[in-house]
Amino acid sequence: MNQKQILVTGPDGVLGSNLVRELLSRDYSVSVFLEKGKEPITLKDLPIERFYGNILNVEEVASAIAGKQIVFHCAASTSMFPARNPIVNKVNIDGTQNVVDACLHNKVERLIYVSTANSFGSGASPDHPGNEENDYTAGVYGIDYMDSKRKAQELILKNVKENGLPAIVINPTFMIGPYDSRPSSGAMILAIHEGKAPGSSSGGKNYIAVKDVAHVMANAITMGRIGECYIAGNYNLGYKEVFDMIAKTIGKKAPRYQLPNFVIIAFGTLNTFFASLFKYQPAFTKELAIISTHHHYYSSEKARTELQLRQTPLETAIKECYEWFDTNGYLKK
Repeated sequence: MNQKQILVTGPDGVLGSNLVRELLSRDYSVSVFLEKGKEPITLKDLPIERFYGNILNVEEVASAIAGKQIVFHCAASTSMFPARNPIVNKVNIDGTQNVVDACLHNKVERLIYVSTANSFGSGASPDHPGNEENDYTAGVYGIDYMDSKRKAQELILKNVKENGLPAIVINPTFMIGPYDSRPSSGAMILAIHEGKAPGSSSGGKNYIAVKDVAHVMANAITMGRIGECYIAGNYNLGYKEVFDMIAKTIGKKAPRYQLPNFVIIAFGTLNTFFASLFKYQPAFTKELAIISTHHHYYSSEKARTELQLRQTPLETAIKECYEWFDTNGYLKK
């Protein structure tokens, strides 16, 4: 057993679930910080120690981090509706501050924080992708999730400079893979499986196998430079390209049409209105509709060079996600 004691917050998300397995495969002693009452299927029967608490509770966070050498902070609120949401800010900013304070108090060897590639401006084409030098531009969408992740990232880097926090930031793009229990990114795979994707939008973004992000995060225990950010991504693809790839991989029909931008945005706007009226969580909002008509492409050259980021074929990640859904009863026949 590797002697380093590791804590993972947010271990039940698609990234956290894959990260825990990657760390166990490297023979680390792994503990996780879970919300009270949660017993996620993705962590069932794993040889891990469980701490239960609220990321906003200072004492509970400090208790979980005490005695740990390495901390991975994956916990976050990813809610996009409503676009402005005080709870999202509290979880993502105040919760991160609690983790930082506990790491400084306990003198951890390294904190690896999970941000998002959207914390940097993207490129408008695959030939001119965004990188870690780009300024933040996603503020134009007015979504607290994106804004709060950027602010939490700034909080981490500020503590590196001012308080000697030994932290590294990993900025994943859109992750696909197994153990997507919510489901999150795998929702579009389910939509194509069920024939519920009416068409693609004109935009595009960067995709990566979630196992590659878990692998590069584990590498960051001993690799990388303190105070640096690393975009973890792979394929820059238009939505039609990725829908076609998903359909081919899972043996289903791809959506035939690329829908006009005004249709996409009108649908998202109506969905947001009715969700507000009838109090349900929409899968597609006005803000997400606008984002889907834009291009968000990134380079991961820095992570490949300094953290040995792997580049697994996206088809493999799609297949693993689909098979996990099938095994766990997510697929409607």
